[in-house]
Amino acid sequence: MFRGNHPTRVDEKGRLKVPAEFKRVIEEKYGTQFYITSLDGKVAQIYPFEEWERIEQKLAGLSTFNPTKKKFLDRVNYWGQQVEMDGQGRLLMPQLIRDSARIKGEVAVLGNLTYLIVRNLEAFRMEIEEQPFTSEDEKTLDDLGI
Repeated sequence: MFRGNHPTRVDEKGRLKVPAEFKRVIEEKYGTQFYITSLDGKVAQIYPFEEWERIEQKLAGLSTFNPTKKKFLDRVNYWGQQVEMDGQGRLLMPQLIRDSARIKGEVAVLGNLTYLIVRNLEAFRMEIEEQPFTSEDEKTLDDLGI
């Protein structure tokens, strides 16, 4: 499982240095292949390829005419690229996402259970401050049994 926030840098060539905490999980459980994508161009999602294939298998079972499936696939394919981690533990972030999400320099790398999220660190900090966790959010989690 991936959890926590481990800020790092994206270098001038667009390579993300995977934080050591996440690299350990990757080395124990996954290989070097990843699918990097986004649903909105504001946040990069990094899936170990094994986890991405699980999503694809579920999607393959849905009707070709399912409009939500088509909308999802349009977005993840538009933003997405399969990449391989290099020997120094770096991933080349897709140019489209880097530009759209302003992923360069200091970034937040967040564990999201089975995949990682990469965000512009400053934009993420501002969003956290501007959108507080509310009592309605607490109730929703309680309703879910969390």
